[in-house]
Amino acid sequence: MNWMKALAEAYHTACERYPDEKLMLVSDIDGTIIDMQYLVMSVLQAYDQAHGSRHFTRLALSDIYVHENSVEQLLERQHIPAVDRPMVMQWYLDRRWSEDVILDAHRPFPGVLPMIRWFQLQPNTTVGLLTGRPESLRAVTLRSLNSIGEAHRVVFDNDLLLMNKRGWEQDVESAKIAGLQRFHEMGYRVFAVIDNEPRMLEALAPEAAKQEVLLLHANTIFESPSSSMPGGVVEGRDYELTELVPGQEALPPEVQLVWHGVNDPANLRRFLASGVLWAEIDVRNDPSGELILRHDSFVTTPALPDEEWLIYNEAVAELAESGVGIKVDIKGRADVLDRVLKSVASLDLPDSRLWFNGELENIGEEGFRRIRALHPEAIVQCPVGWLSPLVEAAPDEAHRILELLVEWGVSRFSVNWENGDARAMLRRLAAWGYEVNFYGVLDLEGFLEAVVLLPSSVTSDFNFPQWNYYGRGAGVNGERFVYTNETVPDHT
Repeated sequence: MNWMKALAEAYHTACERYPDEKLMLVSDIDGTIIDMQYLVMSVLQAYDQAHGSRHFTRLALSDIYVHENSVEQLLERQHIPAVDRPMVMQWYLDRRWSEDVILDAHRPFPGVLPMIRWFQLQPNTTVGLLTGRPESLRAVTLRSLNSIGEAHRVVFDNDLLLMNKRGWEQDVESAKIAGLQRFHEMGYRVFAVIDNEPRMLEALAPEAAKQEVLLLHANTIFESPSSSMPGGVVEGRDYELTELVPGQEALPPEVQLVWHGVNDPANLRRFLASGVLWAEIDVRNDPSGELILRHDSFVTTPALPDEEWLIYNEAVAELAESGVGIKVDIKGRADVLDRVLKSVASLDLPDSRLWFNGELENIGEEGFRRIRALHPEAIVQCPVGWLSPLVEAAPDEAHRILELLVEWGVSRFSVNWENGDARAMLRRLAAWGYEVNFYGVLDLEGFLEAVVLLPSSVTSDFNFPQWNYYGRGAGVNGERFVYTNETVPDHT
């Protein structure tokens, strides 16, 4: 069984059996949350920098397939001269657990922090840490973990970090057994423990059996023999939210979901069958001047002979009748906005079902002010990817510009999820009190990672076959998703 699916089932069972108890997922740190390959590479490459050598210039993460306690083997396999190895090893041992290395060289495994964030968002549920690290590293461990967790809105609590009181490598098994018992004494119902060391799972097995705890093996790099793994342990390596979250009904209700690019008949049909509450339509003029739904301009993407698009008035009338929210992305200048505002007025929809989006250069100050004057309670949105360098380099100036846009009537700012600074933008904008929409969310894993950050909204193609959602996309560069052998229910 997939280990994340097993974790989801264990959590669901605990929720059903113990609805009034505080539930806890317990995780080890090193080799489970933290990928220790980065630590090894960082310290060895720092050796080169300090000594003017080039032993590790070409060292890659894939070369590091030994445990952090077995670096001597790595030096031999990398053909480091025997005369240099003792000095390299001494350098490594002296520095690998230094404060600078812990703060600078620790990197999480992909997906592990979104997984932790998911459980921290669940009602009456938390995540505890049970590590073999000694108490002397408590302060720097918390600083490091909360630093890497910040981008994912993950916070680790000092009271939920249990460490080894005995010191380095001293009877770690007993410390972990005592830690699991301690969580129980603190009033938590532990439903699962994740650790990468088979011998730790072996030691925890009797206590886990008493407390109905699922043991999970993070199959990364480990030191103890796999033959010591107890029966019933489920192992895996990839932390996949797609295996934890069963469907749209499990998502945080405060995040508005938007089906991107409902621009053609098939995508309209699939959206209306989905239960997603907001449809985004791209509105522009066709070459004859009629308002249609199409993402690309005809200059960049000429019409294909068999291309289908929707007539704006017909599509909006159907969406209005269906009861969903309508997000209008203005893909032209003043004339398109004028005609959209007139048509919306004729529909007599409440502002709670209206959402206007447009680039600053298309809408401008006058356009945003007009939208806000006509629809005081609607969502009015502007993409602000162009502002991200200022947000980082000159935050006060960026804040001033955003306040100006708010004065014009903008109530939400849109950020491209595919940009590397998307999480940092959310963190900064949310701290300033602004609503944020993520767009450009391409697959289900990314969608879930975006949603658990709790932005105001997430706009996606909903190309999620795992959930029986078959969004075709907006037609960017004239391309749409094509499916075979699937059944999409008709809207009636």
